[in-house]
This record gives sequence, structure tokens and C-alpha cells, in this order.
Amino acid sequence: MLKLADARIIIAAAEKKAGEIGQPMNIAVVDEGANLIAHARMDSAWIGSIDISINKAFTSRAFNISTKELAENSQPGDQFFGIHASNHDRVMIFAGGIPLKDSKGVVVGAIGVSGGSGEQDQLVAEAGASAHTCA
Repeated sequence: MLKLADARIIIAAAEKKAGEIGQPMNIAVVDEGANLIAHARMDSAWIGSIDISINKAFTSRAFNISTKELAENSQPGDQFFGIHASNHDRVMIFAGGIPLKDSKGVVVGAIGVSGGSGEQDQLVAEAGASAHTCA
């Protein structure tokens, strides 16, 4: 079970990476039910990216897939084309959302990051996800 203390560690690692690349970000962590545990908006991060970061985390948990992978499979003609219109428009198909797994490979939550390019969002999300210690 992902707890607030875990979310704080994940967010701290993501914030560190965002600082290293010089891009303020919004960082969200959700639990196994896709409920928000914690969110941080770094100084000067885009206000419009708050919901996007939360929804990237939701998407990753709801489908147990990174939003980057989902984006690759949701282009016209691909198997998930149109998925972004599901779940009351909460599904994000931009890089930056990653499921968090326990030591048995079970998804226990997700991180969502928004505020930079897709490549930057993914890099920062990966840094946060890598700080997650499997329980």
C-alpha cells in the first residue's frame, strides 16, 4: 500500500530531477484506487498543468500502463484510438505518467508529471518512480 510518506519521497526525487533540468513541474502521486495522495506544484510551474499531472497519474493507474506507452497505442488506426475521450475526459495520452509497482509487480499507484515537454515530463516521472521502494 502506497502511503503519504512514500508519495513524499517520490515527489522529492521528481522535484530534484526537475530542478536539475531547470523545468518547474507539477507532480502528482495516486494510490492503488487512483485517488490522489499528494501533489506538488513547483514554483513557477504552469497552473494549467496541475490537472494534467493528476490525470496522468490517474491514467497510469487506471490502465496500469505508462501514458507514454498509451500515447503510442492511441494514434489513429491503433488499438486505443479515442481512449482519451473516456473516463469523463480524464485520460491523458502524453508522456509523464508511470505506474508504481510493489516487489511482486502489482501496481500500487502511479506518478504523473506535467509542466515541460513530453520528454522532460517523462524524465522527471522516471526519477520519481525510481525512488519508489517496493514494499
